[in-house]
Amino acid sequence: EDAFVERMNARAAELGLEDTHFTNCTGLFDDNEHYTSAYDIAVMSRELMLHDWIRDYTTIWMDSIRDGEFGLSNTNKLVRHYEGCTGLKTGFTSEAMYCLSATAERDGMELIAVIMHSESIESRNRDASSLLNYGFAGFELCSLRPEGALPPVRVTLGESDSVQPVCEGDGALLLPKGTLTDVERTVALADSVPAPVSAGDRLGTLTVVSSGETLAELPIVAGSDVGRLSSWALLARLLGLLVSCGDN
Repeated sequence: EDAFVERMNARAAELGLEDTHFTNCTGLFDDNEHYTSAYDIAVMSRELMLHDWIRDYTTIWMDSIRDGEFGLSNTNKLVRHYEGCTGLKTGFTSEAMYCLSATAERDGMELIAVIMHSESIESRNRDASSLLNYGFAGFELCSLRPEGALPPVRVTLGESDSVQPVCEGDGALLLPKGTLTDVERTVALADSVPAPVSAGDRLGTLTVVSSGETLAELPIVAGSDVGRLSSWALLARLLGLLVSCGDN
């Protein structure tokens, strides 16, 4: 367990969890510096929800084990009673009281609500629902992608004549509802780049602006490698051009 807890704390550090420290892997109270915060629980939850198979378990309402002899029901009642609920985890100790990390998705937007030290199951469910309702009612996603396909960028002296640019980074931005009508997206791309080109090389920038304010600037990068023509390949291409000019 000590080795596992060491890995837990190392992973917490990787995630930037500044208010979390583990001394056991059960989550039970420990006087010896075992603690976390609502924000850090939200970050952990977000990392869990990156794995689609997690939802396969956290959305099960009832099941059984031991060949059906022992029945189980989900302690997260929001799975059944909250629209779009995808999980995630309940908890209770006499010190932490009733806790819940609730996740939900509607129209492609996923939210996480964390409740800690609630007085009852009913109050934690009610407060989590209120937080999620606030998020879904007041915010929407703004796509951080060009409205159309990006044009290929010409590659000089490359094994391919062009490379396809792609947007890098997050795919959406969370904005208050009613502000999407003011959003403008502009794309600045290089006219051409010299070979060789490596996937991930910067080719331009996508800028998202609303009411004169820059909301985001995303790098546009090469989607694949393009090698430089060898001397023989370059000579063959020049000869081909000369023959073509002669025929004309």
